[in-house]
Amino acid sequence: MRCLWCLVLCAACCAVCRLATAGAVYKCHDGAHVSYADRPCPGTGAPLALPPAPQPDPVQAARLAAARTALATIDGARTAQAARDAHEFERAGRVALALRKRCDKLRLQARWADEDLARSSDDAKAIARIKARRMVETLAVECPG
Repeated sequence: MRCLWCLVLCAACCAVCRLATAGAVYKCHDGAHVSYADRPCPGTGAPLALPPAPQPDPVQAARLAAARTALATIDGARTAQAARDAHEFERAGRVALALRKRCDKLRLQARWADEDLARSSDDAKAIARIKARRMVETLAVECPG
């Protein structure tokens, strides 16, 4: 079914293209009015002799070629820059994720150190307090805010 639709679409495109091709132009005289048509006129009318299309100017053709080359170069540079930007964005995302993981780990260790301090006996309280203070300082240095 899909193939049939493609075939019908191709046939329609060919028919439209065939109608759009340049053909003869007829100048029709109808009393005081003059009109132009693509078919011979009933009554008076004659095909017009159209001049051939002018040859392209070599200077303009060279400018066009140079402009196309410059456009291709700019487009290539833009594509390369977009690829570099996408790579840098992805790398920055990985770095941010690693930093977030590191900060979460340090917060967890600081919380554990506080819990150890709260559960420690009188003899180990000084050591646990130092450990908890150091974890909070490490967290403040590596993860400000």
